[in-house]
Amino acid sequence: MLGAICGDVIGSFYEFKGKKTKTTQFPLFRRGRSRFTDDTVLTVAVADCLLHHKDYAATFRQYGQLYPDAGYGCMFRE
Repeated sequence: MLGAICGDVIGSFYEFKGKKTKTTQFPLFRRGRSRFTDDTVLTVAVADCLLHHKDYAATFRQYGQLYPDAGYGCMFRE
């Protein structure tokens, strides 16, 4: 889970930029530009559901309201 979250934050700078990085020589974090996205929010929500036996739909709505600007797609909002 930590690896997935780190990958999300590291890759957040490159998402939607059309840049393909085919090297291992790049900064892991960019000050003010690296952030968690909806992938991290929903990963944590799934963990919360599994650990506390919560309803998935209700928990996803709760997390979506807590982090409304995380970059959800239009299907999530529906």
